[in-house]
Amino acid sequence: MQTTERPAPEDAGRAAAWSDRLRSSGRRVTKQRLAVLDAVDRRPHSTAEDVAAAVRTVLPAITVQSVYVVLSDLTAVGLLRKFEPPASPALYETRTDDNHHHAYCVRCGTVADVDCSVGHAPCLTPSEHHGMQLLSADVVYRGVCASCLAAEAEAPSPAEG
Repeated sequence: MQTTERPAPEDAGRAAAWSDRLRSSGRRVTKQRLAVLDAVDRRPHSTAEDVAAAVRTVLPAITVQSVYVVLSDLTAVGLLRKFEPPASPALYETRTDDNHHHAYCVRCGTVADVDCSVGHAPCLTPSEHHGMQLLSADVVYRGVCASCLAAEAEAPSPAEG
């Protein structure tokens, strides 16, 4: 599966904002939590294993289990969002302040954010709400990404091979 690495915005500002959000959520600010947030922010749509590998570059002794605990806790307090694409491990991202969706390549696993089609949550109106106050709608657009389509077009057909 591919994730897109992005350059981090000003590190001190991010750490300060995350620290404030952790404290306002009743959590202590720890180097483990900040390292996990940084790893997920730099590589959105990362698996827990990918996050653990990134965190180990700054905290070599951290265990995968510790990373899972931190991911779960940060998701519970709303600093991370957990996305579970079909037939794939859970992916994490720091984009939690909107109701966006995801496009998922069924061939290579690439995931891309798709902004909400209406602009507010929930952006879909169901035929029945079953007495619930609906907060969001999660949509997964399944398809084939441009890279896979290009590779397919370049590959020789079975009749040519």
